Amino acid sequence: MQLGELGPANVRVKRKRLGRGTGSGLGKTSGKGHKGQKARSGGGVRRGFEGGQTPLYRRLPKRGFNNIHAKNYTEVTLTMLNKSEASEVTAESLLAEGIIGKVNDGIVVIATGKLDKKLTVKAKRFTKAAAEKIEAAGGKIEVI
Repeated sequence: MQLGELGPANVRVKRKRLGRGTGSGLGKTSGKGHKGQKARSGGGVRRGFEGGQTPLYRRLPKRGFNNIHAKNYTEVTLTMLNKSEASEVTAESLLAEGIIGKVNDGIVVIATGKLDKKLTVKAKRFTKAAAEKIEAAGGKIEVI
């Protein structure tokens, strides 16, 4: 074994056993101190509580609108399509090759870069320029 081949030790940290006598270091009050809200059973305050002062999340104004029905598409460029080995490109094939990380609600092909090969591309959406470039390269587009 060499010094450079050493890995981290498998360390098992023992759980703290509270209230097991003064000699344990966590006896009597079990590390909670004396009295007060945080010492009581079930005690403590909720997240964002500021002692009765109006909390920050209520002091800040609400902004904008969040559309719960909006589709979240994964953008795929023509440069990314060039990296694909498949002749028929789908969201699943791009995911399997590791070109995209997540499919979300489908893929949208955008016209960034150049396409060097003839491909059949299946996607939810295409930009006009991307569709033109794919067809100019001799490929086909299919809207799913």
